[in-house]
Amino acid sequence: MKKTTYLIALVFVTIALYSATWVAGGYSIGDKVKDFSLKNVDGKSVSLLGNKEAKGYIIAFTCNTCPMANLYEDRIIALHEKYAPKGYPVLAIQPNDIALSRGDSFEAMQKRAKEKNYSFPYLLDETQEVTRTFGATNTPHMFIVSKEGNDFKLAYIGAIDNNPGDGSQAEKKYVENALEELLSNKPVSQTSAKAIGCGIKWKSS
Repeated sequence: MKKTTYLIALVFVTIALYSATWVAGGYSIGDKVKDFSLKNVDGKSVSLLGNKEAKGYIIAFTCNTCPMANLYEDRIIALHEKYAPKGYPVLAIQPNDIALSRGDSFEAMQKRAKEKNYSFPYLLDETQEVTRTFGATNTPHMFIVSKEGNDFKLAYIGAIDNNPGDGSQAEKKYVENALEELLSNKPVSQTSAKAIGCGIKWKSS
């Protein structure tokens, strides 16, 4: 039992250290978000402007291999099920360099999406350009963009909630709160929360 507890603690400490890695730049709250086009697991390209009905998106930088991303996977699925009908679907983006993380290859992404029955796009950022443009650093790392006129603007950056181990016990559900406020035409009261997870595996320059 003590050994198991120690290993769990070690995983979380390692994740916390990885999460300290920071990439300069990225969007700030209120910034206009540039459209992008990435390959989905079905082989088709997906862009922000491709869904004319969307009021915005829940953009989740996530992957197959990070323990923290796995802990949050069902919560990302639940966010899509709850908010896609209200105009805010999930776009999941796999940001890791697949040469450094074979478990995040396109084929592995396809397998994962099928196993978990993803009903949202799971996109590969092969060049990591979109990931750098957003300023994502971890998996999972959440961004909410909201449509204003013909533009998408950034409304929230950070964590899903404040309880990685058990979402049902979370005292703060940052992403849900931000979405409820947006849907009520209210300003987002908490626009950021520190995202904790595995550091993104970057291509060597």
